[in-house]
Amino acid sequence: MGLVAITSVLWIAITSIMCIDVMRAHDGFVSCMNDIIPFVNTSSYVFTRDMPMYSSLVSSPHNPRCSNSTASKRPVGIVTPNNMVEIQASVVCSREHGLQVRVRSGGHDYEGMSYLCKTPFVIIDMRNLRSISIDIKQESAWIESGATLGELYYSIAQESQTHGFPAGVCPSVGVGGHFSGGGFGAMVRKYGLAADNVIDAYLVDAKGRFLDRESMGEDLFWAIRGGGGASFGVIVAWKIKLVRVPPKVTVFNVYKDMDQHTIDIIRHWQHKAPKMKNELFIRVLIQYVHNDANPNISVQALFNSLFLGELKDLIPLMNETFPQLGLKEKDCLEMSWIESVLFLAGGLNKTTELLQSNKTDPYVSYFKAKSDFVTKPIPQHVFVRIREKFHQQKLIFMIMDPYGGRMSEISESHIPFPHRSGNLYNIQYLVKWDVNGVRTSNEHIHWLRKLYKYMRPYVSKHPRSAYVNYRDLDIGTNPQANTSYLEAKVWGEKYFKGNFKRLTKVKSKVDPDNFFRSEQSIPLHQD
Repeated sequence: MGLVAITSVLWIAITSIMCIDVMRAHDGFVSCMNDIIPFVNTSSYVFTRDMPMYSSLVSSPHNPRCSNSTASKRPVGIVTPNNMVEIQASVVCSREHGLQVRVRSGGHDYEGMSYLCKTPFVIIDMRNLRSISIDIKQESAWIESGATLGELYYSIAQESQTHGFPAGVCPSVGVGGHFSGGGFGAMVRKYGLAADNVIDAYLVDAKGRFLDRESMGEDLFWAIRGGGGASFGVIVAWKIKLVRVPPKVTVFNVYKDMDQHTIDIIRHWQHKAPKMKNELFIRVLIQYVHNDANPNISVQALFNSLFLGELKDLIPLMNETFPQLGLKEKDCLEMSWIESVLFLAGGLNKTTELLQSNKTDPYVSYFKAKSDFVTKPIPQHVFVRIREKFHQQKLIFMIMDPYGGRMSEISESHIPFPHRSGNLYNIQYLVKWDVNGVRTSNEHIHWLRKLYKYMRPYVSKHPRSAYVNYRDLDIGTNPQANTSYLEAKVWGEKYFKGNFKRLTKVKSKVDPDNFFRSEQSIPLHQD
């Protein structure tokens, strides 16, 4: 028998064994769930490959690049729990039958890690756990992890026009992943991160136990607020502290062609945006735009702002602190805070009821993103070069969000998110494309990596920092199940800096068998 034939026979034997193992895991998992919860028909919330609903639940509509990945196995089952008990059973049964667990809240994970895995696994999809309870008298709220930011914002506004919450600008993002990675938005300079305003949480740990803040202890409660909750358990719900917002806020969009004058405005923005009044947030989005009238000017800068105050106060403030932008009254709109949520999401003139759906996303496309933090103003010639590079791509964005204000007042170690004082702004680089295919995807991703490499001298150093909610496997991964601290430190310190070591100590204490693991999960601590 030839070598090719022997190899073929061996491969058939291996795959047959693998299929048998998967079927055993599948049958064992479903049987286990039935044993633990005998009074509920598992087919109503456990979906396996032989069921019609399975295919529609496997992938996420928000990131088709990852959904079409061939590197991941298909999950043995997808659990859509309706209560805490079903989550506890899912964890216990997965562990008992050697299955990994992935937890999906909104499905926006930039690298698909909430629904992709290279070993047999189960997805716990939180879509049915989205209740929100607002207590205006106590200025607090409980939110289940399957709810979206838009649903949270809408629920707050239904109870009060003078309360809000400082989280992200994309309403369709799930609160579960967003809060556990830190979570910043247009009120970051006034109130800090979403995670800075979390005051309690419900979690199911690796043993299937239900824990709240008191029973989990302050170390674990610290870790899940910015350290990525999926490394420590399944976070079921969050209690947050609501913040005060004025009855009327002011927003504006100012578009500028990316000429030398605009580059000079950006130079001033770098110096001034992090030092402005805490109520004022002005971010810059650099993007390619199609311009038939003048093809030489096809890159644009958008100055996009939220001011927690009235127009009559904003114009004098801008004239004093940032006159270079030339803001006029006609550029501005006054509205309620909840209306500003839609404005910042690109939904001007749409009703706030839209926030209750997942239809606030721009069109869905394939994408890849990377991130940086800037500690010193970037020279003007760099933005000239960026403008030139943007002509090579049609769907490319560079989003710069200012820090300072409240962010500079909070200690680096307050929660795992460490990017505080000394950071002028965060950068997100985002490239999108419409046509699927390995070659096309690789070309766009390669282009983004070259831009990222070009920016190296002009951003944070030692380490070159990154934001965990803009997940990026390029910066490093865990090469094996029981990755060492030193191996994971390569990527871990970029997200968490000095807090990474403390995160590994918490991990070792609460999940010593490393049950909750992934390509970028917190590893066990090693002395």
